Order: sequence, then structure tokens, then C-alpha cells
Amino acid sequence: MVKVVISGYGKMGRMIEGILGEKNVEYAGWSEDIAAFDKAVASECVCIDFTTPDAFRANYRSIAENFRAAVVGTTGWYDIKDEVFAYFEKCGTPLIWASNYSIGVIALSAAVEKAASVLAKAGGYAPYIVEKHHIHKLDAPSGTALTLAADVEKHIGEPRTQIASIRASEIAGIHTVGFEGLNDRLTLEHEAFSRRGLAEGAVTAALMTEGLSGVHNFKDLILSEK
Repeated sequence: MVKVVISGYGKMGRMIEGILGEKNVEYAGWSEDIAAFDKAVASECVCIDFTTPDAFRANYRSIAENFRAAVVGTTGWYDIKDEVFAYFEKCGTPLIWASNYSIGVIALSAAVEKAASVLAKAGGYAPYIVEKHHIHKLDAPSGTALTLAADVEKHIGEPRTQIASIRASEIAGIHTVGFEGLNDRLTLEHEAFSRRGLAEGAVTAALMTEGLSGVHNFKDLILSEK
């Protein structure tokens, strides 16, 4: 039986709480200071973290040491990814991470990889990404944009993917990946209508931690499902 604790209680945290109720997943509470959360309770729970880059950098050791498993949707810390992954492995704490938990974005990522593979064989295509988010998002480019750029660059190494970031109003998230050629242009786009898709994906990931070990990208888990 999976029990969940939410690290951070902003808009995402409240949405995740609602989805836990819809799916009848046991909810053990939330904390703005996850390092101070009751350790006896934590040891039985999955921590879902949607905080800030600075908060996650400060707290990841406490999460790895005290929780049964973790699902991390915070972005902006990937420069210390190897360090974080090694610490979770050392603690024996399962970790699922993703720059975006939307199933639609995972489908976009898979489509981008396929398109990049085909266009790389033809040559002559310049890739670019435009990502748009609400004014409250702290990191730019978004973690999702960086992940999509990496998807492209597995196949098209040069020219490098240009990324433009827009922060306006309350845009939930729009990612457009384009390939500009001399004869045509291919564009692939995902638009989130709200944060709900991210929250649903995070809860799905929490349920997947049952019996899981090691560090996993949510995309890999979803695409490997039979």
C-alpha cells in the first residue's frame, strides 16, 4: 500500500492532494520543510516533491535518508544530477524523476526523437524549441525544453538546438519543437490546459514505486510498460 507525503504545498501540491483523494491513495500530509517531517511516518511514505530548485538542493539528502521512495518533479537542479542520483543509490531509496510528468509530453518526446532520427539522415534541418510558461516559473529554459533538446541532439548534434523561453500570465505550459529546412518546416507541439496532467503523472509515478529499486526517469518507465 502506497502512502504519500507532499513536499511543498503550492498549486501543484494542492492539485496532487486532490488527485490522491480521487484515486483513494493514502495521504499522510504535507510539509513546507520536508527535512523536519516526522521520520517515523516518512519511512513508510513516498515523498512527492514539487518545490523550488533551491529547496530541492537543500532537501534531497533528507528525502533520500528518511523516505521510503521519492517522486521529484522539481526542475532546475540537473547540474547536480549525478550527485543526487548517487546519494539516492547509496541510501537505497527508489527515485523517479522527470522534467515533466505529463503523458502527453512523454508522447511528444518519443515523437521528437523519431522525427530527429529521420531528419538527421536527410540533413539540412536546424532544430529549435519555444517554451511558454506562467510568470511564476523560476527556471528558464524549462526542464522539459532541455530534455526535448537532448532528445533532438541524440540524433542531430549540429546545429545545436536553439531554445526560446517566454514567461507570461498563467500559461500552464506549451512546448513547440521545430525543424527548419530549406524546403519545409516540421513542428511538433504539446499544450497543457492546466497543471492537472503533471499531478496525475506524479501520482502514477508514486504508485509505480511499489517494489521498485534504483533511480528511474518516468519517461523510461512509461515507455517500457507492456
